[in-house]
Formats: sequence, C-alpha cells, structure tokens
Amino acid sequence: MQLKKCLQVFTVLLCPFLAFSQTTNLPRGDKQEILLDRLEIKAQKDPVLNLSKTKPYSREFVVPAARNYLQVDSALDANLTKVDKYYLKSLLANNLEWVPENEREQYISKKLVGNTFYQYPAGLFETHSKDFDLVVNPVLNVGFMKENNNDQNLFYNTRGVAIRGRIADKVGFYTMLTDNQERYPLYVQDWMEERRAVPGAGFYRTYNEQGGRDFFDARGYVTFGVTKYIDVAFGYDKNFIGNGQRSLFLSDFGNNNLFLKLNTRIWKFNYQNLFMELTNAYQSNAGDDLLGKKYAAMHHLDINLTKWLNVGVFEGIVFGRENRFEFGYMVPVIFYRSVERDQGSPDNAVVGVDLKANVAKTAQVYGQLLFDEFKLSELTGGNGWWANKVGYQVGAKYIDAFKVDNLDLQLELNRVRPYTYSHYDSVANYSHYNQPLAHPLMANFNEWIGVARYRPAPKWMIEGRAMYYKQGLDSNASVNFGSNLFLPNVTRTGDYGHDVGSGWTTNAAMASLLLSYEVKENLFIECMGMIRKQRYDAPPAKATKNSTVFNLGLRWNIGRRDFYF
Repeated sequence: MQLKKCLQVFTVLLCPFLAFSQTTNLPRGDKQEILLDRLEIKAQKDPVLNLSKTKPYSREFVVPAARNYLQVDSALDANLTKVDKYYLKSLLANNLEWVPENEREQYISKKLVGNTFYQYPAGLFETHSKDFDLVVNPVLNVGFMKENNNDQNLFYNTRGVAIRGRIADKVGFYTMLTDNQERYPLYVQDWMEERRAVPGAGFYRTYNEQGGRDFFDARGYVTFGVTKYIDVAFGYDKNFIGNGQRSLFLSDFGNNNLFLKLNTRIWKFNYQNLFMELTNAYQSNAGDDLLGKKYAAMHHLDINLTKWLNVGVFEGIVFGRENRFEFGYMVPVIFYRSVERDQGSPDNAVVGVDLKANVAKTAQVYGQLLFDEFKLSELTGGNGWWANKVGYQVGAKYIDAFKVDNLDLQLELNRVRPYTYSHYDSVANYSHYNQPLAHPLMANFNEWIGVARYRPAPKWMIEGRAMYYKQGLDSNASVNFGSNLFLPNVTRTGDYGHDVGSGWTTNAAMASLLLSYEVKENLFIECMGMIRKQRYDAPPAKATKNSTVFNLGLRWNIGRRDFYF
C-alpha cells in the first residue's frame, strides 16, 4: 500500500508538466505483432522498430514507423508481400488516432450500424476530434475443447470490454475488463492445483465441476509525457522484455501487477525503468485478509550499436519489507547491486545482457544471458555448485523462408540452471501471485521451441508449434533439487552436484496445429489440435501423462490464451 501511495503522489506531482503527445500500447497477442516482427527484419536498419525488446509496443512509435512502408517511394515496398500490405492497412485502420486526419476518410465504413456504431471497421464506437480520441470495443473469447480420456466439459468463456483514448493529445488511457469462466485440459488443471493459481490471472473461485475456474480480470493504465523524450505509464497490467517466445528477464505469463514505468527514447537509446508492487504467496482460502506485498525494480537499456545490431543490459531486484518500500531502488540511474549491498544484501538481485541482430533482411538472431548469482572459479570448475544460478536463451527467426512468401520459422533454446530465481526466504523469490515472473518452467530445465507460421492469403493463418523440455523436478516440499523457485534455496540437497535435469527427471513434448480465419477486423474463428506427452523417469515409479486435445473457438478483440508448458 505504501508504494501505491507513493506512486500516486509521484503521478500527481508530474501531471502539471504534461505537454507532450501521449499514446496507448498494442495489447500483447495483437495480430500486428507478427507484422511488426516481419517489418523489423525486412527493413533491417529501422531505428524505431529495432528498439523492440520492451513490450507491449507503443502505438506512438510503431504505427508511424509502419505507415512509412506503405508509401510508394519506400525502398522497402518491393519486398512487401500482398499479405504484408493487407496487415499494414489493417494496422492503420486499428490505430486511426495516429493516422493523419486527411487520410482517415478511406477507412470510413460504407454502412453504419444504427447510425452510431462501426463508423470505422475496427471500432464498435470510435471518435476522433481535436482534443479527444476514444475507441470502445467488445471483447469475446469463447470455445470448447475435447480431450481424450477426459469426460469433463472443457471450455473457455470470456466476455468484456476494451476502452482506449487520448485527452488533448497529452494523456493516454486504456482499460480492459473481462469476466471469465473456464475449464482447461488436465495438465493445466494439475498445474493450477499445484500452484494454487490460474496462469495469467489473479484471484479466482472454483466454478461448477472439478477443475473449473471463475475470475474477473481488470487491467488499465494512464500515460503522459514528462519531456519530449521521456514517457511515463502508471497502471495495473503486464510487461515483457525480450524478442523470444519466452523471456528470462520478465514475461507476461503471470498475473497483472501495479507498475510505474518510465521510458526514455533518444538517439540510439531506449531506457526503461519499471517499478512494481507484487503479491507474495497467495492462498485461495484467504478470504478478505490482506495479502502480503513485495516489490520489484528493473532497468533495461537498449542500444542500437549498429544499424542492424541491438545490445541490451538488464538488472532487476525483488525484495520485501515490513510495511515500507526501499526508496533507494527508485533511483532510475544506479546499479542495484550497490544499493542492495548497502542494505546488507538481503534481496534477490539479477543482472543480464541481451542482443538482437537482423541479417540479410530475412533473418534475426537473438538471445539473453541471465546471472542470478555465480562465482567464476566455481562456474569453470565443473562441480555443479548450487549458486551458479545462470540461464541463457538463444533463438533465430527466418521470414519468407526458402523464398516462400509469408512463411515464417522460429527456433529457440532456453536453459536455466537449478535454484535460479530462488532466494533464501519465501518472499524475495522471483514470483508474483504464485506464478513466476520470468519463464513458466521456473528453473532446472532445458527447453526447445519451434514455430512455423504461414499466411497463404489475407485473413488466413496456419501455425504449427512444437516444444520439448527436460526438467529435474523436486520430489516434495522437503527435497529441493532447484526447479521450484518458491522453495527457499537453503533447503537444497547439497552444495555440489547440481546440473540441469538433476532430481526427478521429467521429459515433456508438445505439438499443436492452429488454423485461423479473420471473419472481420479482429474477429477470428479458430480450430486447433494439440498432442502433449509427459514422462516421469524417477522413483518411486515411472509414469506418463499423455493428452490429445481438439479446440474450436471464436475470438474477438483479444489475444489467444495458450498454455505451452
């Protein structure tokens, strides 16, 4: 609560100085993320799109940048496919507040609904005037699933509304409210029972039969400019750092959180400061009790080292205090480790580097390297010292693969050593609301992910995914092999002999095929089949969990909800 009060005061103090245009962000999972990935690689040297590691994307930057590539005299124009151009126009139609007023007429609908709705094809209610922009859209995600060897009625049912806008070109705002009921396949139900959480959500109630969940999701934020180059966002939502399917720094896998974000974009730099209030271990039977709080502060600096190579530096810290916030961590330009040392080194600090290179206008290689804790002599000793808590990610994207238009491939490796993200107490671990802040597998794993995506024509998409991982699990709460970051690392089995996969070994493989068709702007009919196999090769007995799932659904103005773990 103290952080909330401080952030509110901070926001009020800055508000009188509002003088610069403001925007909202493209929501995570938006269809245009695929297009922006392709444009960045095809352009190779775009100074705006190359600063793409911190997500969600700001409409203020990416929409005008993308708009440039629709111009006839664009050097990139010859490389755009018919599908690229379709989604470029769709991007503009969905973000008219960033389209010049004299160009908006081409997006006006020929037929309005009730003389009020769908004046523009991408917004149920949309208005753009001199000092006010407002877009209101319904949100819907409904479908059913069938799983082999499971007689349960599997489904998901999300209904809500999304609202965004700008006031006097100085304040941006966004909110999305949804009511959700769902029952997913058994492996997801097992995860929820083990973690006492719903992936990506917060407070929940049981719904109907066993395995069902009911929860209300509310997210939103306001944005404003401090100077021409510094933007501020304050709200309750998710953030992501990286270019991969996963992130070892910060992902959007877990629940929303209260945050204050300062983003400085100037010259070849993009510098993000993120301060968050998090929830400690949540118990579903907590009733009306106040949940324990902890806090996180993170810095990420992006540098366009060359026109095609971007390098980043990351640091983050998670900490808990009794009824107070550690204000030393709010300094936006400081090395957190030095502050932590001054406090007696009680907190969980991580640092990392990342890079991304666009190659030959057809490929991108990227990676992350995370250090939670390590000692160089032990790291090179090969003895499996427990505190060598290191993780890395290596990935590549290949667009228009093998000269096939709109065929995109991606391959990614993630490897995280045992005990990474954990801490000696149960508060300062790298988590929020019983869910990891970074990778959903937490630690002690080796994971491969492959994605093949093909858009044969506008509105159509075929996407295949494959995943395999090997992980060393903890046998129970008293035997800690380093996969579960929620267990204090003082309960480890020893100081040496810890390698990736140590413990109760499990191997899991998953493959899925998705067929998606866009009926109208942001309204998708989707059909998916998935096979998942998991094997436990550990005492007391070997076991397998296999699942085949078929899914048919309708999605409107919201991203897909997937469970790849």
